[in-house]
Amino acid sequence: MVNLTYGVITSSDSDTTAVIAANGTDLIATDSDGVIASYAPGDIAWMLICTALVWLMIPGLGFLYSGLARRKNALNLLFLCFVSVAIVSFQWFFWGYSLAFSESGGTFFGNLRHFGFMGVLEQPVSAANGKIPMIVFAIYQCMFASLVPAILIGAAAERSRTLPAMVFMFVWTTLCYDPLVCWIWAPNGWAYKWGVLDYAGGVPVEIASGTAGLVYSIFIGRRRGYGTEKVLFKPHNVSHIVIGTVLLWAGWLGFNGGSTFAANLRAAMSIVTTNLAGSMGALTWMILDFRLERKWSVVGFCTGAICGLVAITPAAGFVGAPAAVLIGVVASACCNWATRLKNVAGIDDVMDIFACHGLAGVVGTFLTGIFAQASVANNDAFQDIPGGWLDGNWVQLGKQVAWICVGFGWTFVVTYAIMFVIDKIPGLHFRSSEEAEIIGLDEAEHGEFSADYVELRRHAEDQYWGGVGEGVRGGAGGAGVGNLSRQQSRASAVHEAGETTSSERDLEKEKSHAAVQLPRHVPGTGEEEVNVTDPQRPGVRV
Repeated sequence: MVNLTYGVITSSDSDTTAVIAANGTDLIATDSDGVIASYAPGDIAWMLICTALVWLMIPGLGFLYSGLARRKNALNLLFLCFVSVAIVSFQWFFWGYSLAFSESGGTFFGNLRHFGFMGVLEQPVSAANGKIPMIVFAIYQCMFASLVPAILIGAAAERSRTLPAMVFMFVWTTLCYDPLVCWIWAPNGWAYKWGVLDYAGGVPVEIASGTAGLVYSIFIGRRRGYGTEKVLFKPHNVSHIVIGTVLLWAGWLGFNGGSTFAANLRAAMSIVTTNLAGSMGALTWMILDFRLERKWSVVGFCTGAICGLVAITPAAGFVGAPAAVLIGVVASACCNWATRLKNVAGIDDVMDIFACHGLAGVVGTFLTGIFAQASVANNDAFQDIPGGWLDGNWVQLGKQVAWICVGFGWTFVVTYAIMFVIDKIPGLHFRSSEEAEIIGLDEAEHGEFSADYVELRRHAEDQYWGGVGEGVRGGAGGAGVGNLSRQQSRASAVHEAGETTSSERDLEKEKSHAAVQLPRHVPGTGEEEVNVTDPQRPGVRV
């Protein structure tokens, strides 16, 4: 039980004895043990606004990934990103927060002191100089925890089943993310005590998500048709990419601006550096693409912005504006080049998660060791650090490199182990069936679509394998045209693909009631155009 009143503490002899004037605006909390804490309502309001902004980043990721994918998988990616909020919110309440931030936790792992949010209400948070209550800090950090699995799950694009992906989110957050957070942000964490500088998550958010995405891509394997024109497609909806980037960019201002845990000068500087790095990243990537293609790429602009925002995440509260400009440019240029490496390595990282999050996180964490300044960190009148190379603290760079290596190694090993075990559980194998890849995960996993026209203009393989036969599919409502329903068409497609020869398929096509013209590949889209004439509706092309 806690007693609350508004006022101001005019004098205090101890944690349990204070003189409180009634004309103040601070929120004065007295717990059952008589311990008194004074909270700033302005800081509480700022943190709650930042919590909402970070929440918006999660559907922003969904729009970004769905726009980058082929339309038959767009809804699946939206769902996987959005469901992360629900799964991780429960995990954070259940034991995640306690494992990460328990005050009595160890150097490497927390404990269950706050299991089920026990005791998470009015206690002051030392990281915020005691000016916000723990419940505000906990829900803000919950948004961080929910965002990270949403970033990495883009690696599941177009060939991963939904159920094991959801189980993976809960287990991965518990075994991989929570320990990383404990190490760097908990008062007892070894990296925190050692003096590593990681302002808002260069390792636990960016490098962890990028590395886990890389492992996910390797584990589930390449998409069907990898290395051919079938997967050399352009994004199906650039508007979704722009909407996603807008939500991410706006949310990032709260992501980094709120990591001071107070409304102060350091929060203002963090927002300035965040916006500058994102802007320079966007311009750099766009110019690099224009140099090659002589086109101003909107997708390139959005991608570069995200790389700049990722790179400034570990540095935003430690560096000045000039350093933010350099960090944005360097990160965007490095990530632009790194997107080509996946083809050399033969890794099907569809969304370039490792290049745009993992590598950008490495660049930002490394450069923090060079450009961090004690004067910038002290803009909150609370944080005291020795700075980086600019302040003559040469050893800081070595600490940053060690932190990068630990984060990458821990995430890679733990992620692979988690996936290996989950994949062995009956019913939880990660890889989708060949049929699901052909018809799209929207239909296979959800039975719903991101747009109505998906059913009318199907991707080519359905038609090629005899999926139309005696009729043409209906729209999103599901009614078949002629004598063949959608379900029969799908079953026929897989049966034909697996059990007949090419000559037998050609014969069946000649006997069909509908005249089907074989699919024509549309360059750069990863899709096919199929012309089907239904004899029951002469002259109608579908």
